[in-house]
Amino acid sequence: MSTLKLGLQLGYWFASPPPDFVELAQEAEQLGFDSVWTAESWGNDCFTPLAWIGAQTSRIRLGTSIAQLSARTPASCAMATLALDHMSGGRMMLGLGVSGPQVVEGWYGQPYGKPLARTREYVSIIRKILAREEPVTNDGEHYPLPYHGPNAWGQGKPLKPITHPLRADVPILIGAEGPKNVTQTAEIADGWLPLYYSPYRQEVYASQLTAAGPGFEIAPTVMVNIHDDLQQALYPVKAMLGFYIGGMGSKKNNFHKDLMARMGFADEAEQIQELFFAGERDKAIAAVPDQFADEISLSGPVGRIREKLEDWRRSPVTTLLVNGDKAFLRQLAELVL
Repeated sequence: MSTLKLGLQLGYWFASPPPDFVELAQEAEQLGFDSVWTAESWGNDCFTPLAWIGAQTSRIRLGTSIAQLSARTPASCAMATLALDHMSGGRMMLGLGVSGPQVVEGWYGQPYGKPLARTREYVSIIRKILAREEPVTNDGEHYPLPYHGPNAWGQGKPLKPITHPLRADVPILIGAEGPKNVTQTAEIADGWLPLYYSPYRQEVYASQLTAAGPGFEIAPTVMVNIHDDLQQALYPVKAMLGFYIGGMGSKKNNFHKDLMARMGFADEAEQIQELFFAGERDKAIAAVPDQFADEISLSGPVGRIREKLEDWRRSPVTTLLVNGDKAFLRQLAELVL
């Protein structure tokens, strides 16, 4: 049975920065949380808040969950990682993900095609930069170094970072949902950031993780809702799933819907999307199966959550990424740690 770690998942900002995000990270550090994570969508970036937190903590590991590939070139991403790792004394973890076509093409103005090949190339370049063994070149089609394409002046030359990285082996984790993406993640990364994970359906991913090396981290974001009424505890999970499966993506391409189908709820996923696109959001939420919401979360009375934690400890999961106020963090630390 594994020892579960806790990570504080701060996510991305909405209309304004949360006023207490640094205090939450400091509380998590005091409670023995292993890590704190920041995200980006199409508002704040993920590195700036993480640096702000790193400057005001001393032990907790710092992760991006996730840095979107299309937001910056591999070299730019490696530079931010290198700098944050130095400034934090070696606490940086780089979580990466391709995001989805609506964000990539609509916000970043980049093509979404070939996400698997782009990810492999991106990670390879970052590892070369952090290794600093030789000037970095890359002959792949997505991030050629030096660049010799249209409008090039033809004067680019291979470079290696002026600043010596603190570590060549900064952990790289990837947010992956599709089977091919998860399989590649196990091959090229140090960890995996699942959006949904059920400890009761480990077979859904088992064959895709066979290439994972020793120390491979699996850190899903898990909603925890402590309430004596199970239905009330499950409602926030169902509301989240209704939105992601119904509306996070187009009707043609929705990775969250596809994942729910692979986890055994194909008909329900189809119904949720149909209701959401028809403007029936309350009905879409109600259509989310209690069983699915329950499996991927920790919901209900404290005693029930304590029992369910044993199922998570028996799974390959290494860290639960959670979010809540200080009182919640204290309660969860008591339950898990």
